[in-house]
Amino acid sequence: MEDSNKKQGVNKGFIAIIVAAILVIGGSVAAFTLIINTSPKQTYFLAEKNTLEFVGDTIKDRYQAELDWNELSYENPTEQSVKLSAEYNGPTATEGYTTINPAQIINNSSISLKAQADMENKQIASEIALDIAGIKVDGLSAYLTDEKVMVGLPFIEEYLQIKDDDLGPLLKELDPVTFTGDETLELDTLFEKNGGLSDEDLEYLKTEYGKMIYDELPDDAFETTNETIEINGESLDTEKIELHLNEQQVRDLLTTIFEKLENDDRLKEILRTQLTASQIGNPTLDDDVDQILSDFEDGLGQAKEEIQDFHIPNGFTSTIWVHNDMIAKRDMNMELGPDKNNLISFSVNGTQLFTETTQHFNYDFEFADPANQGTMNVTGDLSWDGNNAEDSIKLTAGETTLSYVATETLENGTRNFERTFSFNDGFNDGKLIWDGSSTFESEQMNSEHHLSIETSDMGNLINLQLLVDGNVIESVEMPSEENVKDLGGMSAVELMDYVESELTPRFQQWLFGIMAGGSGF
Repeated sequence: MEDSNKKQGVNKGFIAIIVAAILVIGGSVAAFTLIINTSPKQTYFLAEKNTLEFVGDTIKDRYQAELDWNELSYENPTEQSVKLSAEYNGPTATEGYTTINPAQIINNSSISLKAQADMENKQIASEIALDIAGIKVDGLSAYLTDEKVMVGLPFIEEYLQIKDDDLGPLLKELDPVTFTGDETLELDTLFEKNGGLSDEDLEYLKTEYGKMIYDELPDDAFETTNETIEINGESLDTEKIELHLNEQQVRDLLTTIFEKLENDDRLKEILRTQLTASQIGNPTLDDDVDQILSDFEDGLGQAKEEIQDFHIPNGFTSTIWVHNDMIAKRDMNMELGPDKNNLISFSVNGTQLFTETTQHFNYDFEFADPANQGTMNVTGDLSWDGNNAEDSIKLTAGETTLSYVATETLENGTRNFERTFSFNDGFNDGKLIWDGSSTFESEQMNSEHHLSIETSDMGNLINLQLLVDGNVIESVEMPSEENVKDLGGMSAVELMDYVESELTPRFQQWLFGIMAGGSGF
């Protein structure tokens, strides 16, 4: 009875794995570069590839200066100064006979940050200064390398340091029940350009899986016809290409994908790197990562077994309409489940028309299972002529609407922009308005950002101002090794004694000076 009930229910995790694999079939194989273009199969994936590359090139063309600065910051030491201030216009609060007005503090406060980074030599240095309604706090600093963290505090002269290798043993000594001694901050991943995913890993995933799926798809699964369609008021002559896999072909392909994923040790190492990179700032627990990877492998094994009994009544169909070597229309759908009474269906269909200066798209996403169903529509009209941009994107799901409207101008290297993000769910609505300007030159940049939050019931709630200046520097200024208190080299008893006998009294004395109107030490 237990097995029967289990089989009737839809395993959402299992379905998610299958859907992800199907989406790979429908699109990401395009990452595998094809050489020739003679068959419907090749035309299908070349259109996917060309469309993805066009979108990437369009973004690069519009934001080349910003991308160049980002590249420069990875290849050279840079310094950026940031100042944040705010203006609060919201309601006050009353506690007893006292009226509390947050504006008195917020409107007279600011945060200043100076950060230096040398990604090649794996060094980051930052200093923070606070002005809280006239009370100034400085002397806060943090320094990072791929091996250690150092923190400067205004009430002590030395820098507090802990090495990544010492963190795990220290945590275990402090709490042997919670920690294993293998914990790490994975600081080296901070300096990876792709957030832990190297160019070699990207190339591996692209060729290993893209080529495999492409080779597994039979040539006769693709059919082509010519068809004229209308998009955004334009009539287009297209080549319609349909990819259809019957039920058994879908099972066979998914089984092949699951087997490769399950036994791919390099993929698991890539996943491990990504999981640990996402924990920057918190100790990474190796046991937790091992458990996630183990669950991933077990899930794939389960998926490989269960897919053999799954119902996929109509197989898988993905149809594209190709115009000027790019996709102009797409229709993808599939229905599957453990039995005919517990089927999950999903579909993606819509149109897009991309030119050098304008990009239009309109897509519907639908999902349904025996208990729920939902639809989402995404539309957009983007334009860029090299100097001016007008963008509009809207996402609608049920009663909820998210929208984005923006204008930009680029003149003499300075970009002026106004961007509005709106939200409405039928009961509440609000806006985030972001305007400002930015200038990127060869070895320096500066930008000014104004952000305001507005709601229908409270009006203009708060305004934020962010000023940023950046430039290339010779090197990062790191603290002297002689002025460092190494916490990782202490025992748990020594650490507790240091905190209680030195840090706490100094902090209390400093705080008393601040509250009394002084400036600390």
